[in-house]
Amino acid sequence: MSFQAPKGTFDWLPPRSERVLAVREALAAPLRTAGYGYIETPVFEDTQLFARGVGESTDIVTKEMYTFADKGGRSLTLRPEGTASVVRAVLQHNLHTGQLPVKLWYSGSQFRYERAQRGRYRHFWQVGAEALGSEDPALDAELIVLAARGFASLGLKNVTLLLNSLGDQNCRPAYRAALQEFLRGLDLDEETRARIEINPLRVLDDRRSEVQDQLADAPLVVDHLCAACKAYHEEVRGLLTACGVAFTDDPRLVRGLDYYTRTTFEFVHGGLGSQSAVGGGGRYDGLSEMLDGPPLPSVGWALGVDRTFLAMQAEGLADDEARQRVQVYGVPLGDDARRRMFLLVGELREAGLSADMAFGGKGLKGAMKGADRSGAAFALILGERDLAAEAVQVKDLATAEQSEVPLAQVVEFLKGKVQ
Repeated sequence: MSFQAPKGTFDWLPPRSERVLAVREALAAPLRTAGYGYIETPVFEDTQLFARGVGESTDIVTKEMYTFADKGGRSLTLRPEGTASVVRAVLQHNLHTGQLPVKLWYSGSQFRYERAQRGRYRHFWQVGAEALGSEDPALDAELIVLAARGFASLGLKNVTLLLNSLGDQNCRPAYRAALQEFLRGLDLDEETRARIEINPLRVLDDRRSEVQDQLADAPLVVDHLCAACKAYHEEVRGLLTACGVAFTDDPRLVRGLDYYTRTTFEFVHGGLGSQSAVGGGGRYDGLSEMLDGPPLPSVGWALGVDRTFLAMQAEGLADDEARQRVQVYGVPLGDDARRRMFLLVGELREAGLSADMAFGGKGLKGAMKGADRSGAAFALILGERDLAAEAVQVKDLATAEQSEVPLAQVVEFLKGKVQ
């Protein structure tokens, strides 16, 4: 039996992989215009970073982390999300002692032992952004606007922004107590009842119908916000409206991580079924202290690359037709022609053109098939007679027109044609 990708994972293959790469670039592009710098953290970290940072009561920590002991006996975990690692890096390298907020973005793999299904994978890709060290509703609004621009730049029309506030350390205790009292009266399994005492907000995030059906009358956090949190939330809402970013208030929205406070948001798409979220985030003012750092109020988000691609497919924006792989394709006929074509392809690449050639000593028919499959606009046909004449046959693959061009001039000739 041949090897296959592990369950819950898959391979991105050309040409689709090129489209996915373009999705990552499009989601990150607005961040670069707003002063966010790129950060790359290790794909595995100390297990306690996620246990403390993500939250002991979350499904991620209790059920979904890939944890292993290394050869030195240290407990390590493949990162299930990006924020905890970014905060750890900021604290370790003292970035928070400079200009605030520290604005960072990342793109990379995350790993969770999920129940594999379409849109929910065990190895998935995210583009994320974090702004650390400032408690300002304008910063929350900025990040939401940047995410919305990323989705819009891909042509997506059916992305909806859901918005809520989870309060802070001043008003959440009263809400927590009211929610716990309500949840204790429900018919829940033992594991869920235990969660009521650790973090009752996690129960609201339970997607099972037998749980959701009992939550219709659950108390809402918006009814328990203190004056400061209400004012903060209204400022975020006002700034989004002023920027023309539409949103839907969702008083039941919570996030699956323990560190969120105040602003909470999620981007959902109507064409993805049960796995409708394409991204989300919020403010996490207490996370730094959870990781033994100083107070560092922060806000951030993560957008799912594979979910965004599925959303594009749902809107007909990501067809699987082959895209142009190169602009020019070389067809050498004979050993001497192959050696000269090899050099010519190198010259084309140095001039900024994408170029490939037939390998393996193929004849004219086989090499021209390769040219067609490459998506190139032009084929360069070079035989013994052409070498003797120090020229090459340039064939327009769209019109089938063919002309002879001196070898010394072909690079400039093609630059004028394809650029």
